[in-house]
Amino acid sequence: MLAQRSYAVRTFTRADLVQLVVTSAILVAVLGAILAIDVIPSRVDLVAGEVATEDVRAPRALEYESDVETEAARQAARDAVDPQYDYTAEKAATIADEQLIAFNERTAAVDAAFAADLTPDEEDLLLRNAIEDLSPEATETLVGLTAERWIAVRTEAVRVLDQVLRAEVKDSEVALVKAGLPSKMPVTLDEAEQQLAAELIDPLVVPNSSFSQQLTEDRRDQEAAAVEPVVVTVQRGQLIVVDGELVTPLAVEQVQQFGLDQARPDIARLLGWVAMAALLVVPLLIWLWRFRPALWHRRNVLILISLVLVFSTIALKLTAGRSILPYFLPMAAAGMLLAILLDAWAATMVMAVLALLAGSVNGGSLEITAYVFLGGLAGIVAIRRGDRVNVFFQAGVAVAVVQAAAVGTFALLGEFDLQGTLQLVIASAASAGGAAIATVGLFAVLGSVFGIVTVFQLQELANPSQPLLRRLLVETPGTYHHALMVGNLAERAAESIGADPLTARVAAYYHDVGKLANPLGFIENQAGGDNVHDTLAPEESAQVLKQHVADGIDIAYKYGLPRSLIAFIPQHHGTGRISYFWSKAREAAAAPLGGLETEAGKKAAEAVDERRFRHVGPKPQSKEAAILMLADAVEASVRSLASRDEATIRAMVTRIVNERLEDGQFDDSDLSMRDIDRIREAFVQQLLGMYHQRIAYPQNKVVELEARREAGGGRRSGA
Repeated sequence: MLAQRSYAVRTFTRADLVQLVVTSAILVAVLGAILAIDVIPSRVDLVAGEVATEDVRAPRALEYESDVETEAARQAARDAVDPQYDYTAEKAATIADEQLIAFNERTAAVDAAFAADLTPDEEDLLLRNAIEDLSPEATETLVGLTAERWIAVRTEAVRVLDQVLRAEVKDSEVALVKAGLPSKMPVTLDEAEQQLAAELIDPLVVPNSSFSQQLTEDRRDQEAAAVEPVVVTVQRGQLIVVDGELVTPLAVEQVQQFGLDQARPDIARLLGWVAMAALLVVPLLIWLWRFRPALWHRRNVLILISLVLVFSTIALKLTAGRSILPYFLPMAAAGMLLAILLDAWAATMVMAVLALLAGSVNGGSLEITAYVFLGGLAGIVAIRRGDRVNVFFQAGVAVAVVQAAAVGTFALLGEFDLQGTLQLVIASAASAGGAAIATVGLFAVLGSVFGIVTVFQLQELANPSQPLLRRLLVETPGTYHHALMVGNLAERAAESIGADPLTARVAAYYHDVGKLANPLGFIENQAGGDNVHDTLAPEESAQVLKQHVADGIDIAYKYGLPRSLIAFIPQHHGTGRISYFWSKAREAAAAPLGGLETEAGKKAAEAVDERRFRHVGPKPQSKEAAILMLADAVEASVRSLASRDEATIRAMVTRIVNERLEDGQFDDSDLSMRDIDRIREAFVQQLLGMYHQRIAYPQNKVVELEARREAGGGRRSGA
């Protein structure tokens, strides 16, 4: 039965599964190979200290613990360690005690001289010879001291000596310490006495802390061990080595980290790209099967979509990682081309896939993702059917505005750079212009190559000067006029439900070209002459009517009509029954047995094979084909009405629509009940305009059976 919605649930057949698997496998393999083209980089030979002969960029982002940087940090920690000495408090105390004993021994003669009862001359002589290494000035000071002053000088000398030696005295600083001895003496001593005290202890000041190589190395090792490993971050596309500059150990290490020195494949990235391709391709194909069965079952359409994806991916990969180059790509052309050749929804889905691919190859950039998708969407909305040249210009402007708005928005959300933003706006305009030009130049070529009828081709085929239409006019004028009327009905009905009105109209012009093979077999071309069906059996008459479908296909191919239009020829009758001759055959079978009123006559009538009176089909596969089927039957039937007031026309249209519904002719067309209602109303309004009457006479019949048009050779049933 007829689906209630235009996307009714469909059975996923084995053929669908095979097509999905094969198409997905091929497309995923191709896209995965393109995306992963850089997983096997060329081998890079670098030697630290030599001059680089080429630029080397990071193939991907990487974060790792750098041995080179860590060792440099540890060496810096080592170098920062001061020389270590073996000073200890215990060692200093021992040396201080020993030197105090030595001081007592050094000053014993002086102590004795001041303690003895000597004459001044004897004391003078003894003091001058008591300490041999004193300077003359100090000797004179010593000789001039009284016993009390000597005790004061001696006491301060001992104190300072003990103080100095208990503190650290490095072997490298002994001279410096000795030079500072006078300044350590108290002010209770005069300057000469301070100098004397300093000279008394000068020879006794010895180092208590010596440089230790072992301690120094141990401390350096400790500091180096405390340094945490240095983590280095490399961005995708970052220059590792610059051509003409010296190669650093860090550059060599990074080349090794990326495996560029061995050119080994990056298996993880390869699997990632293949998975990405599968995640994008498989849902797209399932969407086509689910919501666009007419496209899903046309291999040329799948090939077209695949080629658009492949070439777009190549362009994205070639420009990936560049700062501004991706923004120059005319990616919106993909959406506009598919919108013209297929439909807007399919184009939108493909643009969504391309936008995700664009973001993926550019380091997960949300900006480039939004840029590609929104620009493509603007082109799809603006291009519509692409039926006029100025539409392409308008679409280009729309793409430029939206893309510029996208880059401007992200500039405001990030670090605003006026110069960079202006460059991206210029790139947006160039991209939009390129997309419009590419669409104009390619859509007709692609339509011809893939057998997809374009708007311009349809407009050309609708021209009355076309050879086949001219022949139809000359040889079958009745059929030609019928085709024009059917075209008007089909166009208006298609507009009412959002189908393609131009396709419906042009298909109507050519749906009955098979009647050229036998014009007089159809009453509209007999011009009141003899009806050939009066002398034929019902089965033979039915065969004549069925034959015009096969003849129409042959003639259409001979004249080079597009396959998509030729498909309307068998679908406009579907598998419908040729009711008039079927009824006539039943009556003829029942007549010898008393007619249909008798039981035997009824059985004889039921024995008539209905299949011989049905067209071979297929049933309409699209909304446009279903509209054509109804328009064909409605026009022929209403033409035969004696009265064409609104009630009569509406009743006839309703009857024909209901008959086709009950016969299941629209099961494959995706028409909804709402579509049917709108088509019915469109037919009524169009017919009222074609057959308007000023006065409605009450004596007119409300319904005249469609069989009337088939009387006398099907009258209009061959239409």
